[in-house]
Amino acid sequence: MELEGSIGMKKTLRKSPSLATRSIHGKERSPYTGPVSQPIYQTSTFRFEDSRIPIRYAAGESDIYVYSRYHNPTVRNAEEILALTEGGEDAALFTSGMAAISTAILSVVHAGDEIVSTPALYGGTYRFFRDILPRHAITVRYLPSDPRHALTTVVSPRTKLVYIETPTNPTLGIVDIRAILALVRKIEKNLHTRIVTMIDNTFASIVNQDPFTLGVDVVVESATKYLGGHSDLLAGVVFGSKKFLRTVRHNAKYYGGCADPFMAYLLTRSIKTFDLRVQRQNENALALARALEKHPKVQRVLYPGLPSHPQHAIAKRQMSGFGGMVTIEVAGGIRGSVRLCDSLRIAVNAMSLGSVETLVSIPVYSSHVNMSPEELRRQGVTPGMVRISVGIEGIDDLITDFLSALNKLR
Repeated sequence: MELEGSIGMKKTLRKSPSLATRSIHGKERSPYTGPVSQPIYQTSTFRFEDSRIPIRYAAGESDIYVYSRYHNPTVRNAEEILALTEGGEDAALFTSGMAAISTAILSVVHAGDEIVSTPALYGGTYRFFRDILPRHAITVRYLPSDPRHALTTVVSPRTKLVYIETPTNPTLGIVDIRAILALVRKIEKNLHTRIVTMIDNTFASIVNQDPFTLGVDVVVESATKYLGGHSDLLAGVVFGSKKFLRTVRHNAKYYGGCADPFMAYLLTRSIKTFDLRVQRQNENALALARALEKHPKVQRVLYPGLPSHPQHAIAKRQMSGFGGMVTIEVAGGIRGSVRLCDSLRIAVNAMSLGSVETLVSIPVYSSHVNMSPEELRRQGVTPGMVRISVGIEGIDDLITDFLSALNKLR
């Protein structure tokens, strides 16, 4: 059974096989002779038997391999598995999350166009919006804290893209995806225009949130994080319709953020344990959040799975799990957050997330560095915040580590 997507992408209702099975086996689910693990085509270029082959490529046969910046069998295998895992028609793999995000956005908007975005964003995306897009005569307009009541006043005939991130980095705010999309489609009819919707699904991942079934057009993720999951690769991915991905790939050839085969091989390996890892991270994050909420030196715990979270009800409606990210605000401001991170013995003080080891970082020194006090205020980021990417260690060990470190705060 198929549903017609908002940009013509047919979405198959996934009853079976499961996400875990798709991420391990990809499309190869019948007997055949060959390697269990896909080989690495570690080559920059491909040789031709004769010149008829490049002539066919020049004539438009896009499945002919000529040069690894254009396409590579190892990379393509990873993209096919990613698309099956995420539920998109197609996927394009990049050297980093920012390469995926920037290429996807520049495949939608051009000089004179506008983007409407939710206010809280990953710092790299926000700085791309703030510092780079104005050079291309592209305007970004931000919604206020409750976007459902203001979208109609911010969107204009020049708006070509509505960009959202949920849960947000690092404050773990929840954007009501269904409500946003319903308003976008209504505005489209009133303005007689077409607006693409795009979501950064990195914090949730497909295990916990399925944007395509909610009606989103394009999904971007930093595959460095949960998809990779081992702190040993940099990657980004764009998911969407085959038509849109053709444009993305064409642009990627010239923007240059194309994936390399060894990274694609490592990512394919990592995806096999993706569902298993994220489920454990979900469990650990909820247990740790509950424990931290009770500590007197913790002023605030932000985790969508806690009833105390301001958007807990929305998270329950649109997420199947609440993710592995927990953000806390500790007593003592920046001194308190620094002392906490320096006192941990199991959790690692490092600027990333989504890996098997628990990582901590201070947003004002990492994801949200080089922002003014006003910009930090708009995004809800404070000096006393510590972002915790919960890993798959023993939960009792993690709780003991954090409580011991918190007890050292004055």
